Amino acid sequence: MLIASSTGHQTNLFGTDLLQQLDPSDPLLRLASAIPWRELDQAFAKHYCQGIGRPAKPIRLRVGLLILKQLENLSDEALVLQFKRNPYYQAFCGFTEFSCQLPCDSSELVHFRKRIGAEGVDRLVQLSVQLHGQTALEDTVNIDTTVQEKNITYPTDGKLAIKITNRLNKLAKAYGIQQRRTYQKEVKDLRLKLRHFRHVSRSAAAPRPGKP
Repeated sequence: MLIASSTGHQTNLFGTDLLQQLDPSDPLLRLASAIPWRELDQAFAKHYCQGIGRPAKPIRLRVGLLILKQLENLSDEALVLQFKRNPYYQAFCGFTEFSCQLPCDSSELVHFRKRIGAEGVDRLVQLSVQLHGQTALEDTVNIDTTVQEKNITYPTDGKLAIKITNRLNKLAKAYGIQQRRTYQKEVKDLRLKLRHFRHVSRSAAAPRPGKP
């Protein structure tokens, strides 16, 4: 079944309910109680056909994994592995008993994103905005980019020197300026040195401490 028959769940006669072993005040469990899982089930059920092929994984599991991926900033491979190890991840995705198996293959998350398309991804983004309530309607949003990777070229970067040399040669050719040297051979050698400068055979060429 793709859609759960009820919002609650029935405990196992021979096992212990997973939720009874976890801290109900944990942020993941509080977030799980605020997400309208049934609405998401109904919205994404149109992408599946009943009775054709192998039974699909529950929609809540797939959606929950995508949400956890964004919250924890994990790759697909790391996400399914952490799901196996973390009971809070399993409870967040609707599991009532602890599972020692991987929830799915990491490639299935790629297929699910393609299945729901851009419209489905936008729906999940809108859901995350709605969960923030009035705070999401503020005119100004402060974003901390301290640890965000930045596309910066420093003056000491070799590629910047190569780019400048090539640009000057093009300008000289365009304006008919005769150059004594174009440094094309040096640029080629510099590219090779930059590509292989971490090779173990070049460790002896590195300057020793205290020497230029």
